[in-house]
Amino acid sequence: MGLTEYAKKRDFKKTAEPKAGKSKDKDHLIFVVQKHDASRLHYDFRLEMDGVLKSWAVPKGPSLDPKVKHLAMIVEDHPFDYLNFEGIIPKGEYGGGTVIVWDEGTYEPIEPIKGKKAQEKHLLKQLASGQLKIKLHGEKLNGEFALVKTRGMGENGWLMIKHKDEFATSEDITKKDRSVLSGKTIETMEKTSEKVWQHGQEEDIKQEEELADEVETTEPETTNADIAKILKSAPKSKIPANIKPMKATLVDEPFDEPGWLFEVKWDGYRAIANIQKDEVSLISRNNLPFEKYYPINDALKKWGMNAVLDGELLVLNDKGISDFGAMQNWRSEADGNLVFYIFDILWYEGKNLMGLPLSERQAILQNILPTDNEHIRQSKVFDANGIDFFAAAERMGLEGIIAKKADSVYTSDLRSKEWLKVKVQRRQEVVIAGFTKNEGTGKSFSALVLGVYDAKGDLQFVGKVGTGFSDKLQKEMMAQFEPLISKTSPFDYEVDVDKPTRFRPKRMGAKPTWLKPELVCEVGFAEVTSDGVFRQASFKGMRSDKKAKDVVLETPADTEQTVAEADSAPEPAKKPTSKSKKAEPKLEPIKSTERKTLLNPTEDTQTKKVCGHDLKFNHVTKLYWPEDKVTKGDMLNYYYKVGEYMIPYLKDRPMSLNRFPGGIHGQSFYQKNVTDKAPDWAKTFDHVTDEGKVTKYLVGTDEASLLWMNSLGCIEINPWFSRAETPDNPDYCVIDLDPDKHTYDQVVEAARITKDILDAIDVPSYPKTSGSTGMHIYIPLEAKYTYQQSQLFANIIVKLVHKQIPDYTSLERSIAARNGKMYLDFLQNRPGATIAGPYSLRPKPGATVSMPLSWDEVKPGLTIQHFNIHNALDRLKETGDLFKGILGEGIDLEKTLKKAQSVFK
Repeated sequence: MGLTEYAKKRDFKKTAEPKAGKSKDKDHLIFVVQKHDASRLHYDFRLEMDGVLKSWAVPKGPSLDPKVKHLAMIVEDHPFDYLNFEGIIPKGEYGGGTVIVWDEGTYEPIEPIKGKKAQEKHLLKQLASGQLKIKLHGEKLNGEFALVKTRGMGENGWLMIKHKDEFATSEDITKKDRSVLSGKTIETMEKTSEKVWQHGQEEDIKQEEELADEVETTEPETTNADIAKILKSAPKSKIPANIKPMKATLVDEPFDEPGWLFEVKWDGYRAIANIQKDEVSLISRNNLPFEKYYPINDALKKWGMNAVLDGELLVLNDKGISDFGAMQNWRSEADGNLVFYIFDILWYEGKNLMGLPLSERQAILQNILPTDNEHIRQSKVFDANGIDFFAAAERMGLEGIIAKKADSVYTSDLRSKEWLKVKVQRRQEVVIAGFTKNEGTGKSFSALVLGVYDAKGDLQFVGKVGTGFSDKLQKEMMAQFEPLISKTSPFDYEVDVDKPTRFRPKRMGAKPTWLKPELVCEVGFAEVTSDGVFRQASFKGMRSDKKAKDVVLETPADTEQTVAEADSAPEPAKKPTSKSKKAEPKLEPIKSTERKTLLNPTEDTQTKKVCGHDLKFNHVTKLYWPEDKVTKGDMLNYYYKVGEYMIPYLKDRPMSLNRFPGGIHGQSFYQKNVTDKAPDWAKTFDHVTDEGKVTKYLVGTDEASLLWMNSLGCIEINPWFSRAETPDNPDYCVIDLDPDKHTYDQVVEAARITKDILDAIDVPSYPKTSGSTGMHIYIPLEAKYTYQQSQLFANIIVKLVHKQIPDYTSLERSIAARNGKMYLDFLQNRPGATIAGPYSLRPKPGATVSMPLSWDEVKPGLTIQHFNIHNALDRLKETGDLFKGILGEGIDLEKTLKKAQSVFK
């Protein structure tokens, strides 16, 4: 290919990329892997050959696992000098983005061939044949690899595969994310703000453990005897329930005062850890379970102790600084270094410690906390000069500091003046009240309209934020916005979102699209103007752990006055001994906004009002899943609680009723026609066939229609792909992976290949378990195309998938003709066809649920049993609705097909 294509695509006046170069090593061939954050993050794998670097773009990066086959698209040759290129390619130029040298070294053919020229000649023949077998000697990559040209991915499609040898492992090598040349990550390369210019040179920011070198600090010494004495003095109690974190008061400036200790203010999610031997729960400040942070739960289970701890869940970047954006998007270890920083202990082995002074609680914590796990750390406490400590935190780019009185006791859900916070960066949680979109922009939105609640409970306008969003993040946020769009403003007074201030003149802005005030995000800002508007606001991230109604403007209190009030407060009462009759701190039950259970599980017949309609429920106590002891009443209560998540996928859609009146082992039947069966208030749709036959379908409207179906024994819920208003135009296209005797890991592999193909043509996709044996992959269409067009598109995709894994997949509709292979079903995309909808229960042992997933969860080890009637609601409280995007912006099918033709020609 030479360098002609390379040079054509670049303007060397605008980019510092190399033009040419020649190897000076006469004995060895060189390879390099560059991590490249352009329009998409990927890895460029380059091999010296024939005087240039033969190059492949590997979207997921190299893998050391022989079971994993990663797509590698061959691209234009690059000059030899490119192997050391690191830096930023200007935006607008070809490949614009940040580049680091992720790995480098030498390589050779697997076959023993002497001499560099002979090796090159042999490798060029292999390259031409479409099978390149090499042995790498790098800092990260070692051993045998193969690059194999693959069928079905166009003339540029290859696969990168690790051979089984001593270097093979299931370890994710891409977690080693630093450059082998500079030691920088992609983030540190592109964000010079993470560097401090001092002493005449650029220096790395210090991590938390180096704070002690920045300030003069002392640490009290305690012995095991001291700890035993402290624990003996603490009162006995049962493990406390319903603890909510004690909170700090915001003050306006740092201070130095005797008797105060200082900590780093971390930027993550506050969590209470309840450990009872191998049973562990992490609870948010809103009493929601943090189940998805499994490395923390797993680490705490290994301790084998009984304790209640207070701390912060966060993701650390390569500099040891918490990254809130990474925290909210965390799904697995690949998303960042997840850490639980523990800063307090409230109960331990039958002893209530909340009445002890902080200094003694800290001593106990330091004494009992294991130190052998990378995910669990004790947040260091500094007995230091508070002003110096704040200055050090400011230099290091931390969010702020926390000051605590050394003798302070712990009170659940109290905002205390004995705990104070001072922010380096001004931050505020805000309610998203709407969004604007300027004319001519290609972005999903231009700015968010922000609000906070005042003391009367009224939402007050505090400005807009239009920076801090990536295009990908905007699309994800729009999927959250869609169900909340409202015709009316959430403010009860007229708001001019482009109101002029002394910093911003009046201009014509876009009219807001209002949202129901339910979503919370966090913004940074320079200051609050005299009219209550945030100046220079920037978006920091969504806050799923905060209720909108709890968001009020946090105004810093006067530091001097607040500290004086805390220091003049009465001394804490003498610690009660184990014989004391003094009660432990009173813990009030948390008022939950969660929807209560609808039915009494012991009454067999009940009538309840749902959405204004009286519904009668019979056989409530009947076992529907006998082996799992799950009754019809349990099923009805599940759908009552999950209804708010399901309704968007049922609303206005004709429903096919799959009835199991006797439970999962009883006789079942489909009912489509509800003539003379549906209640008077039910909405119906008349479907007329070509022969003139009329079928009256029930149309989903609200929880009443859902629960009426459930009352008939509909265990699973089967909505049409299209709405009654547009019955011939589906809202989404579905690819159904229907296995026979395959493992679920094979289903996962087929799903990942489907995603790779869709990613290659820029098509968004949303996976969910079927709840039975397979997996469903949805593609948004926005009702712009017919079922026939949708089916043709699905057919193209499954044919490409089949070409990748022909050994165990089939496109044959006839079961007999498949010969036991997995069916890649594209024919579901037809009028009237249905599959179990999102969050639907399935009539299978285990009471499994058809559960939407993030793609990060689609990996080996996933099973349908992971999601069932018992845990689905807790998961939803944490993840929210991952499937909203299927009802969002649809793909442009014409452009997509043209791109597919180009990529897969």
